[in-house]
Amino acid sequence: MWGMPRVTDRELDWNDLRYFLAVVRAGRLTEAARRLGQDHSTVGRRIAALEQAVGARLFERRPQGYFLTPAGQRLIPTAETIERAALGAARAAGGEARIAGIVRIGAPEGFGGHFLAPRLGRLATAHPELQLELAALPRVFSLSKREADIAIGLSRPTEGRLYVRKLTDYHLQLYAAAGYLDAHPEITGTDDLHAHRLIGYVDDYIFTPELDYLPLIAKGLKATLRSSNLLAQLAATASGAGLCVLPCFLAAGRSDLRPVLPDTVRLTRSFWLITHADLHDLAQIRATSDFIAQEVREARGLFLG
Repeated sequence: MWGMPRVTDRELDWNDLRYFLAVVRAGRLTEAARRLGQDHSTVGRRIAALEQAVGARLFERRPQGYFLTPAGQRLIPTAETIERAALGAARAAGGEARIAGIVRIGAPEGFGGHFLAPRLGRLATAHPELQLELAALPRVFSLSKREADIAIGLSRPTEGRLYVRKLTDYHLQLYAAAGYLDAHPEITGTDDLHAHRLIGYVDDYIFTPELDYLPLIAKGLKATLRSSNLLAQLAATASGAGLCVLPCFLAAGRSDLRPVLPDTVRLTRSFWLITHADLHDLAQIRATSDFIAQEVREARGLFLG
């Protein structure tokens, strides 16, 4: 019977814990093998050896992936403590940590697709052994479920073992295409907006309250052309479909967009960089986090409009 984990120094290869944590963080054996640069059969053997050494089944193998058993859950703190100790020992010895492996970044589509994607090549060039994955999606990423290694959020998390730093504030304004403004009644105040077509988010897909802009501009204001995707909203606005609240960094430099009521409609939101406390000290995570923070710092004027 599989019971409580029992660890014996004679039987346990502590390096197997690295494979164990990789499977925990990836959720699938094949994905863990890819991140480790190993064959999946090798990872499977190391997990089996670890389970034999501790005397407990650590994962339930299901078609959807690998799910931790209670024994596996109990082993995580020990494995992560040893991982941190190994990293600390390397730093204490004065050695340079190797920046390699896969780092997955989860970010809103505007920040990820428009701002970050064109800049990631410089990070990849600086660290050839680093593999970068960018998930630019309109959603909140769960670091506890290992959906991403680094997440860019619109609000500061209040729960979980997380390392959080503020990247920047950013401004949003109301925009429209010149052709739309020329063909529709003049807008002199927020009350006039009720007579215009507004572009915004599908209510069911507003994944964080920070995106619910329109009620803050005028009472009862609603979008009649809606999309879950910010870049789709941008495209619709540029085509002359209506008015839309857009981040200034997304609209900057576009001659086909004009600000509407710029002295009246201006909202401020923030971007936060979030990593799991257990991964924060990994060399590849620190290098990627520091790169993102530096790029945002250098572009601060872009975010503030």
